Amino acid sequence: MDKVIIFDTTLRDGEQSAGASLNVPDKLKIAKQLDELGVDVIEAGFPASSPSDFEAVRTIAREIRKPVVCALASATDKAIDVAWEAIKEAKHPRIHVFLSASDIHLSYQLKKSREEALETCRVMVARAKSYTDDIEFSPMDASRADPDYLHQVLETVITAGATTVNIADTVGYATPQEFGNLIQGIFSHVSNISEAIVSVHCHDDLGLAVANSIEAITRGARQVECTVNGIGERAGNASLEEVVMVLKTRRDFFHLNTGVDSRQIYKTSRLVSDLTGFPVQPNKAITGANAFRHQSGIHQDGLLKRAITYEIMDPRSVGFPSSSLVLSKLSGKHAFRERLAELGYNLQEDVLDRAFRDFKVLADKRQEITDRDIESLVAEDLRTATEVYHLDHVAVSCGNYSLPTATVRLIGAEGKSVADAALGAGPVDAVYKAINRIVGVPNKLIEFTIRSVTEGIDAIGEVLIRIESDGVTYTGRGADTDILVASAKAYMNALNRLLASRQTGREN
Repeated sequence: MDKVIIFDTTLRDGEQSAGASLNVPDKLKIAKQLDELGVDVIEAGFPASSPSDFEAVRTIAREIRKPVVCALASATDKAIDVAWEAIKEAKHPRIHVFLSASDIHLSYQLKKSREEALETCRVMVARAKSYTDDIEFSPMDASRADPDYLHQVLETVITAGATTVNIADTVGYATPQEFGNLIQGIFSHVSNISEAIVSVHCHDDLGLAVANSIEAITRGARQVECTVNGIGERAGNASLEEVVMVLKTRRDFFHLNTGVDSRQIYKTSRLVSDLTGFPVQPNKAITGANAFRHQSGIHQDGLLKRAITYEIMDPRSVGFPSSSLVLSKLSGKHAFRERLAELGYNLQEDVLDRAFRDFKVLADKRQEITDRDIESLVAEDLRTATEVYHLDHVAVSCGNYSLPTATVRLIGAEGKSVADAALGAGPVDAVYKAINRIVGVPNKLIEFTIRSVTEGIDAIGEVLIRIESDGVTYTGRGADTDILVASAKAYMNALNRLLASRQTGREN
């Protein structure tokens, strides 16, 4: 088999990142982009964990037709039954059952003997098999399990009907050589291993998730579980873009392919970053802002003579724009549309019109508009596409000899305009208090971050906030050349997510 199956778990393990909170529309947006990216399997969620996760998995199963849609289930009757209920309308459904295999987990967490756990694995895989032929089983914490017992578990679940066995380095403990030897041992000692695909799921606690995944591939694994931007529990998972581009860039070494359209990587990375609220660090491999930027004079000299001197990948191969076309206030809608296409955006006409209007407003303030300015504008317009309340007007009065005062006007249901004002400890506090007086939803601000999208005194500022209500965290982002307006937009983005989540809950 010369293809590596890319199993994306951004919507399941990725959402387990502390502070991440995705609603059903967010998850569907990401799932549709993962479909465009060309992943083979989308792990849409853990349906038994909550009503909202069930609804997200069911929605994705109904709408995504090309990839396998997978639902995670713990090794219990109820979890497996609920998983099937969520994915039964999928064109290609998969149930993914897991149970711990290490003595550490069995003794301290599950309070089960090896024999009890083994029988549970057999019975639960058989139950899942009664619903669909595509069954995956994960022996959790496999990298710390006794190899002989692990081999016994794998042989048992394959006999019971598992078609994929996923070897999980759940706590990111293994080193590449250890993990590679573990995979090789499985091929050598599990008698029926040829009846299943061997998969790996590596965490990045020691920064080795991608290295372990690649080593497993060289030892025969043919599915890699990964996430966009490497997000996930604790330090995260193997980064999808890194795994894919290692195999693509070094095809001469691995002689393996994936079905991923790498030109969609950058766009997918930006979407996940925007919806989860986790910025991509500048020096991040493949998708970081500095991944294809060169500052050293020696590097710049070599690059100008021939790109291959210091770039092992063409930026366009991962969707980074290579053109240096500069847009200004004189640029027309056609040039703006073409630039968006180069950046990977194909917007509906109403969103395009709104983005172009915002571009013209910004172009009147700035001499030149950069790609990052454009991306920020588009992200802002996509964020405001569906709103319960729309921020129509914000005005702030403040200074070292005056009380910070904010006046806010929102447009709510049926276009009704509502305005109010408030005093605050500072200008942002005043804005948020004024908004709260109108919306009236109790919440607590737990994070507030400001960053500059581009350089210069006239740069777009982006605000990231997280609010908490009833124990649930909601992320909001807003961008504007006025940082107070950006702060108000971010707060409204988070509040609209909160309100949409509550509305969905009532409908269910």
